[in-house]
Amino acid sequence: MGIVKKTSSKGDVVMGSVFHNVQSVLENYQSAVHEKNVEKFLSTYASDIHIYDCWENWECIGISAWREKATEWFNSLSDEGVFLKVDFNDLVVEADSYIAFVHGAVTFAAHNEDSGEKLRQITNRFTFGLKKENESWNIKHEHSSLPINIETGKGIFNLK
Repeated sequence: MGIVKKTSSKGDVVMGSVFHNVQSVLENYQSAVHEKNVEKFLSTYASDIHIYDCWENWECIGISAWREKATEWFNSLSDEGVFLKVDFNDLVVEADSYIAFVHGAVTFAAHNEDSGEKLRQITNRFTFGLKKENESWNIKHEHSSLPINIETGKGIFNLK
Protein backbone atom coordinates (compact mmCIF):
# COMPACT_ATOMS: atom_id res chain seq x y z
CA MET A 1 0.00 0.00 0.00
CA GLY A 2 1.45 3.32 -1.02
CA ILE A 3 -0.77 5.73 0.95
CA VAL A 4 -0.74 6.63 4.63
CA LYS A 5 -4.01 8.48 5.03
CA LYS A 6 -4.80 11.29 7.40
CA THR A 7 -8.55 11.50 7.78
CA SER A 8 -11.10 13.98 9.06
CA SER A 9 -13.74 13.06 11.63
CA LYS A 10 -15.93 12.05 8.66
CA GLY A 11 -13.25 9.69 7.37
CA ASP A 12 -12.28 11.90 4.43
CA VAL A 13 -8.65 11.90 3.31
CA VAL A 14 -7.17 15.32 4.07
CA MET A 15 -4.10 17.37 3.27
CA GLY A 16 -1.00 15.83 4.78
CA SER A 17 -1.65 12.30 3.50
CA VAL A 18 1.57 10.48 2.67
CA PHE A 19 1.97 8.95 -0.78
CA HIS A 20 4.92 6.55 -0.83
CA ASN A 21 4.99 6.09 -4.60
CA VAL A 22 3.83 7.83 -7.76
CA GLN A 23 1.19 5.20 -8.50
CA SER A 24 -0.54 5.91 -5.18
CA VAL A 25 -0.80 9.60 -6.14
CA LEU A 26 -2.52 8.66 -9.41
CA GLU A 27 -4.86 6.20 -7.67
CA ASN A 28 -5.82 8.86 -5.11
CA TYR A 29 -6.50 11.32 -7.96
CA GLN A 30 -8.81 8.79 -9.66
CA SER A 31 -10.78 7.89 -6.55
CA ALA A 32 -11.05 11.50 -5.32
CA VAL A 33 -12.52 12.65 -8.65
CA HIS A 34 -14.92 9.70 -8.70
CA GLU A 35 -16.03 10.49 -5.14
CA LYS A 36 -16.08 14.27 -5.79
CA ASN A 37 -14.07 14.61 -2.57
CA VAL A 38 -12.28 17.97 -2.67
CA GLU A 39 -10.01 17.40 0.35
CA LYS A 40 -8.94 13.97 -0.87
CA PHE A 41 -8.29 15.44 -4.32
CA LEU A 42 -6.21 18.29 -2.90
CA SER A 43 -4.16 15.89 -0.76
CA THR A 44 -2.55 14.82 -4.05
CA TYR A 45 -1.06 18.29 -4.60
CA ALA A 46 1.75 20.35 -3.10
CA SER A 47 0.68 23.58 -1.40
CA ASP A 48 2.55 25.62 -4.02
CA ILE A 49 1.01 23.80 -7.00
CA HIS A 50 1.24 25.48 -10.41
CA ILE A 51 -1.31 24.31 -12.96
CA TYR A 52 -1.85 25.03 -16.64
CA ASP A 53 -5.38 23.78 -17.32
CA CYS A 54 -7.52 23.63 -20.46
CA TRP A 55 -10.54 25.30 -18.89
CA GLU A 56 -11.05 29.05 -18.83
CA ASN A 57 -7.91 30.27 -17.02
CA TRP A 58 -4.33 30.48 -18.22
CA GLU A 59 -3.03 29.10 -14.92
CA CYS A 60 -3.86 28.32 -11.32
CA ILE A 61 -1.23 28.96 -8.66
CA GLY A 62 -1.39 27.67 -5.10
CA ILE A 63 -3.58 25.19 -3.28
CA SER A 64 -6.17 27.81 -2.25
CA ALA A 65 -6.87 28.76 -5.85
CA TRP A 66 -6.95 25.08 -6.85
CA ARG A 67 -9.37 24.32 -3.97
CA GLU A 68 -11.74 26.95 -5.38
CA LYS A 69 -11.59 25.44 -8.89
CA ALA A 70 -11.95 21.84 -7.62
CA THR A 71 -14.93 22.80 -5.46
CA GLU A 72 -16.64 24.47 -8.44
CA TRP A 73 -15.91 21.43 -10.62
CA PHE A 74 -17.20 18.84 -8.16
CA ASN A 75 -20.27 20.93 -7.29
CA SER A 76 -21.13 21.28 -10.98
CA LEU A 77 -20.93 17.49 -11.35
CA SER A 78 -23.21 17.00 -8.34
CA ASP A 79 -25.67 19.59 -9.66
CA GLU A 80 -25.76 17.72 -12.95
CA GLY A 81 -26.21 14.35 -11.24
CA VAL A 82 -23.08 12.72 -12.65
CA PHE A 83 -19.91 11.12 -11.39
CA LEU A 84 -16.66 10.79 -13.31
CA LYS A 85 -14.57 7.74 -13.98
CA VAL A 86 -10.93 8.68 -14.63
CA ASP A 87 -8.68 6.45 -16.71
CA PHE A 88 -4.98 7.00 -17.32
CA ASN A 89 -3.72 5.63 -20.64
CA ASP A 90 -0.33 5.44 -22.33
CA LEU A 91 1.34 6.53 -19.10
CA VAL A 92 5.06 7.15 -19.05
CA VAL A 93 6.64 7.53 -15.62
CA GLU A 94 10.23 8.64 -15.14
CA ALA A 95 11.33 8.92 -11.54
CA ASP A 96 14.38 9.09 -9.36
CA SER A 97 14.46 9.34 -5.58
CA TYR A 98 12.87 12.79 -5.33
CA ILE A 99 11.58 13.96 -8.73
CA ALA A 100 9.09 12.27 -11.06
CA PHE A 101 7.67 13.14 -14.44
CA VAL A 102 4.44 11.52 -15.67
CA HIS A 103 2.64 12.03 -18.97
CA GLY A 104 -0.16 10.33 -20.84
CA ALA A 105 -3.77 10.54 -21.96
CA VAL A 106 -6.45 11.01 -19.32
CA THR A 107 -10.08 10.17 -20.02
CA PHE A 108 -12.87 11.63 -17.91
CA ALA A 109 -16.11 9.69 -18.50
CA ALA A 110 -19.33 11.15 -17.04
CA HIS A 111 -21.90 8.63 -15.78
CA ASN A 112 -25.44 9.21 -14.54
CA GLU A 113 -25.44 8.84 -10.73
CA ASP A 114 -28.73 6.92 -10.72
CA SER A 115 -28.44 4.60 -13.71
CA GLY A 116 -24.66 4.45 -14.14
CA GLU A 117 -25.20 5.11 -17.85
CA LYS A 118 -22.19 6.65 -19.57
CA LEU A 119 -23.24 10.06 -20.88
CA ARG A 120 -20.06 11.48 -22.42
CA GLN A 121 -16.32 11.51 -22.16
CA ILE A 122 -13.33 13.65 -22.98
CA THR A 123 -9.71 12.68 -23.33
CA ASN A 124 -6.89 15.14 -23.05
CA ARG A 125 -3.17 15.10 -22.48
CA PHE A 126 -1.75 15.49 -19.00
CA THR A 127 1.75 16.02 -17.70
CA PHE A 128 2.48 15.87 -13.98
CA GLY A 129 5.68 16.97 -12.28
CA LEU A 130 5.96 15.42 -8.84
CA LYS A 131 8.37 15.96 -6.00
CA LYS A 132 9.01 13.84 -2.95
CA GLU A 133 9.12 15.97 0.20
CA ASN A 134 8.87 14.74 3.78
CA GLU A 135 8.70 11.16 2.48
CA SER A 136 5.60 11.85 0.37
CA TRP A 137 5.07 12.30 -3.36
CA ASN A 138 2.87 15.23 -4.39
CA ILE A 139 2.05 16.93 -7.67
CA LYS A 140 4.00 20.23 -7.92
CA HIS A 141 3.06 21.01 -11.53
CA GLU A 142 0.21 19.86 -13.76
CA HIS A 143 -0.37 20.69 -17.39
CA SER A 144 -3.39 19.56 -19.37
CA SER A 145 -3.67 20.22 -23.08
CA LEU A 146 -5.54 19.46 -26.25
CA PRO A 147 -4.37 19.58 -29.83
CA ILE A 148 -5.88 22.55 -31.67
CA ASN A 149 -7.56 22.43 -35.06
CA ILE A 150 -5.64 25.05 -37.03
CA GLU A 151 -8.62 25.89 -39.26
CA THR A 152 -11.18 26.41 -36.47
CA GLY A 153 -8.94 27.29 -33.52
CA LYS A 154 -10.93 24.84 -31.38
CA GLY A 155 -9.58 22.10 -29.14
CA ILE A 156 -9.80 18.56 -30.44
CA PHE A 157 -11.30 16.25 -27.82
CA ASN A 158 -11.18 12.45 -27.86
CA LEU A 159 -8.46 11.98 -30.44
CA LYS A 160 -7.51 8.81 -28.58
